[in-house]
Amino acid sequence: MLELLAPAGSPEAVVAAVQNGADAVYLGLGGFNARQGAKNFTDEEFLAAVRYCHERGCKVYVTLNTLCADREMEDLARLGAFVSDAGADAALVQDLGAARVLRSVCPDLPLHASTQMSIHNLAGVHAAAQLGMRRVVLARELGRGQIRAITAHAPIETEVFVHGALCFCHSGQCYMSALIGRRSGNRGMCAQPCRMQYSMGRRMEEYPLSLKDNCLVDYLSELDAAGVKCVKIEGRMKRPEYTGIVTQIYHRAVHEGVAPTEKDMDKLRLAFSRDGFTDGYYTGEKDDMFGVRGEADRDANQLFNEARRAYASGEMRRVDVDFRARVRAGRPTALTAADGDGHSATVYGAVPEQAQTAALTLSGLSAQLYKTGGTPYRCRNVDGVIEPGLYLPAAAVNELRRSALAELTAQRGQPPRRRQGNLPRVYSAQRAAQRPVLNVQVLTAEQLTPELAETGPANVYVPLEVLCQAPEALRPFTENGVGVAAVLPRVITDTEAAEVLSLLQKAHDAGVREALVGNLGHIALARGAGFAVRGDFGLNVFNSQTMQVLSDAALRSATASFELRLAQVRDLVKCLDTELILYGRLPCMVSDQCIIHRASGSHSCQTPAMLSDRMGSVFPVVREFGCRNVILNAHKLFLADKLDDVMSCGLWAGRLMFTTESARECVMVTRAYQGQSDYRPNGLTRGLYYRGVE
Repeated sequence: MLELLAPAGSPEAVVAAVQNGADAVYLGLGGFNARQGAKNFTDEEFLAAVRYCHERGCKVYVTLNTLCADREMEDLARLGAFVSDAGADAALVQDLGAARVLRSVCPDLPLHASTQMSIHNLAGVHAAAQLGMRRVVLARELGRGQIRAITAHAPIETEVFVHGALCFCHSGQCYMSALIGRRSGNRGMCAQPCRMQYSMGRRMEEYPLSLKDNCLVDYLSELDAAGVKCVKIEGRMKRPEYTGIVTQIYHRAVHEGVAPTEKDMDKLRLAFSRDGFTDGYYTGEKDDMFGVRGEADRDANQLFNEARRAYASGEMRRVDVDFRARVRAGRPTALTAADGDGHSATVYGAVPEQAQTAALTLSGLSAQLYKTGGTPYRCRNVDGVIEPGLYLPAAAVNELRRSALAELTAQRGQPPRRRQGNLPRVYSAQRAAQRPVLNVQVLTAEQLTPELAETGPANVYVPLEVLCQAPEALRPFTENGVGVAAVLPRVITDTEAAEVLSLLQKAHDAGVREALVGNLGHIALARGAGFAVRGDFGLNVFNSQTMQVLSDAALRSATASFELRLAQVRDLVKCLDTELILYGRLPCMVSDQCIIHRASGSHSCQTPAMLSDRMGSVFPVVREFGCRNVILNAHKLFLADKLDDVMSCGLWAGRLMFTTESARECVMVTRAYQGQSDYRPNGLTRGLYYRGVE
């Protein structure tokens, strides 16, 4: 049976979710969850929520799914220990280093890989399992066949989002909010730039990045048959009434097999939707996935009022309990209450009297014990031993029932005893101070010129497809002793793996032996094809613990997150060679949607599309493997005149990332970073290296 997981952005939302049938809720507290804009929970509210849920048979998952800085790790460890001691049933994590810390500090707290970890293939699930994850939340972009195939062979549980908002970008790979406004989605502060208006060459009336809300309520039996463990409703930022309405409809579909009626679908739309719903990623029909939130419907207020009255009026959620009584002459009456989870409470009451008229019978006792109204319990069965000719007042039976259920409640709310450990060490690789080498990354074969090779970079990073299409363009580089690495796409589904493996074989045959990888699930793919692996920015290296994880995975190098300040980069414990992007249009989003096709009406992928925002900034859109798109920043990162600041960061390499530049510009920029040119681009930015992110 599927587990139904509901959002709880506030204590009231916990009540709404539980009373409407959620099997589990997910909530955030502290500063390490991906919805900092939600109300979230104080420590006291959290402890009360855990007790409330556990008493009613509902699990509690805590979202600790943001990137964490080095100076925050001790706070994360304390918070992890707190939620573990409180009895949380699992924690969701994105940050690889945070996972390492939590696994060490609270080893008995189950960990789930958040969708922010960008896991979209079976190899990614295996990698998550090796990191100690018990469950993985799969990428929202996967289709039914991909979900089925992954789940069938997964060594751990899988979870799927079935209702709520869809991000335009693959989760964990969106940097747009950070780059344009310092509000990092990876740090829980997303400003939702995908919901804003952009022009694609026409009037500023378009919302080309705003997707409709996901709705897979018609496919729950499919997901259950596929072996998916949990289905998840999005919405911690939404009001409690929304949680109650959506949870109730999905509960009936999951646990009672009741398909939603047209009235139910109207309720879902009224509660929240963007021009209706979509199942486009699941079914593969992606043409009609775009929509925006319209004016709030007046009928929604009535719907919300009804929902609030329902979940606030009393106990709708009941746990089955069995009673066993022992009524014997001259002895205190004993009553045992037992649930189906192994808890059992026995209490003692009054000594029975000799009956003067009607004696106590099992049926009479049952009638009293079945009166569990006002409690989160439902009497399922009553048995026991009652000696004949005895009598107990109704008040005494009622008191026994109340005492037994109170003791059972205390047991159900009692957190398990769990171990606590210490912060794990990070092992620094002592390297002699040296000037970082310069690496260059290209997007097109046209940028691979002999002139660029003559600048003498240490390495050139080339997209795998380009490398296989134009291997002759690499000759000037290899002849100059420049290392070559194949850049793997950031998204490679299992249905695309065979094509990528074929390309990797061609690259290997051409003499390439290194791959630049930006996703956990691609490390084994590259290594299995005979490549040494370097870590790209998509791995989100934000702290020294993550660096240690990648070092343990035997990567040759790692790329520090461009959401870090230079001071934070300097302070990283560099247990393997560390690279930093120093130039280029940084990637804002990678999406399974093809903006180029929507803009031009055809798949003219050789011509970048352009997104213009209300401030006049223009964001180029370029093709990515698999008919995906990457939205690039409007401004070029430029630090050639700030290299003294970079030199103190202890880097192995700085990278120049060329995307929309002409071949001539690539050479000019490289010369500028070598101190041989005074080239400066128009519209430059220092990125986040001095400003940092929230």
